Amino acid sequence: LGAVTTPPGTFGFLAIFAASGAMELGPWAQDPKREPGNFGDPLGLGQYDEDMRNKELNNGRMAMVSALGIIAAELVSGKDGAAQLGFD
Repeated sequence: LGAVTTPPGTFGFLAIFAASGAMELGPWAQDPKREPGNFGDPLGLGQYDEDMRNKELNNGRMAMVSALGIIAAELVSGKDGAAQLGFD
């Protein structure tokens, strides 16, 4: 969390936040004809079926839980992820 709250990390965070906001309003806008989160097969590879969508959703959920675990561990221990693994 220290990387986000101190410069120059703050500037990078704001740039990523602004870029993702622009993408959400433009090219990644939700199509009202589809269910939420279904963006189809943007590259036309023919790999986006129900099974792949479920795998993608589950992978995203696991990534969010993992990120929360890393943040919680940093808040409790006061060490970032690398320091917790002994890479001081």
